[in-house]
This record gives sequence, C-alpha cells and structure tokens, in this order.
Amino acid sequence: MKVKAKVKNGVVSVKAMAKHDMWTYDIAEKKTGDRNNANFITHIDAKIADKVVFDASTSQFLSKNPIFKFKVKGDFKKGDPIVMTWVDLKGNTKSKKTKLK
Repeated sequence: MKVKAKVKNGVVSVKAMAKHDMWTYDIAEKKTGDRNNANFITHIDAKIADKVVFDASTSQFLSKNPIFKFKVKGDFKKGDPIVMTWVDLKGNTKSKKTKLK
C-alpha cells in the first residue's frame, strides 16, 4: 500500500493506493473455473493519531489496485502518524503506517 498525507491549514489530504488484484467472482471463474477463488478488498480504514477518520466497506466493484482519496478537517499536525489498513475476502490484512507531512 502507498500512502501520501499532507496537512495544510488544519485539513489533511490523503491519497492511498491499495495494491490488490481484486478478483471478482466472474474473473475467478474465467481464470480458474471456480467462483470460490474470488478475492477482493472488503473493508478499508484510516486512523490519524489513533482517531478513525475514514472507514469504508467495499465490494468487488473496485478496480485492481484501487486509489482512495479523502480530506479530513481536525486538530492534526505534521508528524502525526497515519495508519491505513485493508482486509480482503479471504481475511488477509495489510497496513501501512506513515507520518503526516
């Protein structure tokens, strides 16, 4: 996962790319002949300084390596940690921790 986060005038702008193949049920069936091999991101969240600022449940509608962009207003400052985490259909989890710039 790649995460870029910047603070300007009390607003944090975040752009993140979650690296994932995002196999839908149709793609899994075409490539393996079994729909049970589908695997896509089902949940993604972001925390800044242990405060949840983004939380989304997703489905197979996302493209491969989806990009998430959002802005959040708050009492955040440069150097605060941001952690983004996704969970996929098979239960795999990936997290990326970085600092606000």
